[in-house]
Amino acid sequence: MSTSHPAAPPPPPAGPPGTEAEPRHAGWLELFFDLVFVAFVAQLSHGLHGDPGPHEFGVFLGLYFPPWWMWANLTVSANLFHDDSARRRLAMLAAMLCLAVMAAAVPEADGDRGPAYALGYAGTRLVLLALWWPATRFPASGRIPRWRPLTYCLLSGLLWAGSAAVPAPWRYPVWAGLLLAEMVLLLTARGRGVPGRVHTGHLVERVGLFVIIVLGESVLGLITSTDRTWTAEAGVVAVLGFVLLAALWWSYFDFASATAERVIGAAGTREAYLLARDVGGFLHFFVTAAVISMAAGLATAVDESGRDHLPRGAVWALAGGLALYHAAHAAIGLRFGRPVREVASWAVPGVGVPLLVVLGADALAPWLVVLLLAAEAIAHLLYAKAATARRARAAAGQEPA
Repeated sequence: MSTSHPAAPPPPPAGPPGTEAEPRHAGWLELFFDLVFVAFVAQLSHGLHGDPGPHEFGVFLGLYFPPWWMWANLTVSANLFHDDSARRRLAMLAAMLCLAVMAAAVPEADGDRGPAYALGYAGTRLVLLALWWPATRFPASGRIPRWRPLTYCLLSGLLWAGSAAVPAPWRYPVWAGLLLAEMVLLLTARGRGVPGRVHTGHLVERVGLFVIIVLGESVLGLITSTDRTWTAEAGVVAVLGFVLLAALWWSYFDFASATAERVIGAAGTREAYLLARDVGGFLHFFVTAAVISMAAGLATAVDESGRDHLPRGAVWALAGGLALYHAAHAAIGLRFGRPVREVASWAVPGVGVPLLVVLGADALAPWLVVLLLAAEAIAHLLYAKAATARRARAAAGQEPA
């Protein structure tokens, strides 16, 4: 997870509330589980290739949120309940199979495969019930009221299964209503009865691994598109696209994740849970959706490298994706308590430059569009490095903060 704030705050004093006696890392089961999302991301990105319009972007966001929401729920359950029993392994493998069904249904989920998509998600809710139900038997000080998993998991799963019988297009408002109800239940709980301490390092690592998945899809898209379009122009666009992705990777993992680990690790038990919920569950949906959109835009830019300009939908997927990426990180920074003026110093150009590229895209060759976006990402990275160095000198008393 990240604030994307270029200047990370100094580390908290020794022994903060969030200090963990035994650091946790992602297990082999979690890494195997993530493989289904490699296929999911590829399916979703493919739907934005070419010249997507409002309908395609809407379908993309609508089909991406349920699996992302389930991934976040399952990640938090794995974080709170450190259990490598056969029961948990079977539950996670069952969830993986359900998500695979959903991924296979993505190309026609707004049509004939909608029932399979709904039944797949219903199955994941039942898996989540199996993982959370033991927490209802914890001591009273940390017990989850039984009605919460019964409504949040079981009732939701049954209603999702029932939605498979609802004809299109009426099933889509039903899905939206069910997701909204799940979020309301989670938000109203506000961390009450959380049965354990959030393991900050594990959570940040898990979200970072998901970011790697979506960045990996972007790299794969560049490679496969270059294979289809083996020209010098395509090669230039692919190299510039790789530079853009490398800059995003560098700034995310050098500055953003470290900041998130410090901020969440310094929070108390309930506040750490709320920060993890808001940043990892809600705001990183937009971070990862932005990168998936950029993956599709970059692939199209390689395919269309010989044209005078990119299709308007491809420009929105690429440049609009980068603008959304920075906007989501700005919201994360504000959630972590960074001053508005401080966040605006990098968020305004981070959002504004890609939007200016969108406005002028009809006069820009594909390679120039990608070059301008890569230049923005590099400038963001250099600003982050300079701001962090300046803060380090200020903390050492070498210059004013």
